[in-house]
Amino acid sequence: MSITSAAAAVLRTFPPETAHGLGLAALRAGMMRPRRQADDPRLAVRLPRSGLELANPLGLAAGFDKNAEVFTEMLGFGFGFVECGTVTPLPQPGNPRPRLFRLSKDRAVINRMGFNNEGLDAFAARLQAQPRRAGPVGANVGANKDSVDRVNDYVIGVRRVWPISDYVTINISSPNTPGLRGLQDRGALEELLGRVGEEARALEAAAGPRPVFLKVAPDLDDRAVHEIVEVTAASGFLTGLIVSNTTTARPEGLQDPQRSETGGLSGAPLMERSTAVLAAFASALAGRLDLIGAGGVSSARDVLRKLQAGASAVQLYSALVYEGPDLVGRIKRDLLGFMAAEGVRTLGELTGVSRG
Repeated sequence: MSITSAAAAVLRTFPPETAHGLGLAALRAGMMRPRRQADDPRLAVRLPRSGLELANPLGLAAGFDKNAEVFTEMLGFGFGFVECGTVTPLPQPGNPRPRLFRLSKDRAVINRMGFNNEGLDAFAARLQAQPRRAGPVGANVGANKDSVDRVNDYVIGVRRVWPISDYVTINISSPNTPGLRGLQDRGALEELLGRVGEEARALEAAAGPRPVFLKVAPDLDDRAVHEIVEVTAASGFLTGLIVSNTTTARPEGLQDPQRSETGGLSGAPLMERSTAVLAAFASALAGRLDLIGAGGVSSARDVLRKLQAGASAVQLYSALVYEGPDLVGRIKRDLLGFMAAEGVRTLGELTGVSRG
């Protein structure tokens, strides 16, 4: 067992949110800081609509590094890209504790954090302090719970992070801020993307282009998928979607006693639903936007399933709770093993999907 795997096992003896805080503190103190090694070039991917060049397709999902404190360290563990946030314009404490639960029997997590974060000022200061990075770092922006104009919160967030991030994600899919997912409805989404798009075009003219993603929920039916596709593809500034966030559903077969806790479910039980919704978006979009697959990824086979469903890259987070950051290197080694066994030189050949 490596030092980082042993540390992850020790952290699991603490309550989940305490463990997460201790893990971040250890990373900030340099207690877990590996020296990143160059990735095998066969793992490189390019997101054609966004123009993002990734050394490998594994990304760290938003939620782990809410306040942009340890993105350099997490890149050091071998992620191809890291997404910080969700950040809101003003600091907010989030929902009352306890609000984070391990479902160990199901290799899952339930959270009802509620966008707890230190706000844009602290977030931006940290991103600006480390401009040279080993891979792309994205900023995931959201709205304050008590905002009187949530759309304006997104405009403010996009404006602030645009010059200091490698890409921007608009998160309208958290189930833990009341009413937020309503922004996925057609009329609300058209207003959101209209106002944010106007700001994005002004920022592009002043500071240059940035890839912009929209993060959506897995709890969408076919009609909602097609409406979101129509609005996002016509937006003129979005370059991709992240599919998906956590689910409010509780799949059959959950065993852990904490399965009835309120909040968004992530981890292994989300893999099937999130991948099905990803495939639905891929079919409807027909290549008009890039797709990043998130939800339930914990192995190289899971990565391949997301790529086969239409993603150009993937994100993970919950699996780190159980496997620790050594999981990243293991997934990459297994991907290379699959490629060697099949005698292929690129991930696109292995999944049967061209990546442009």
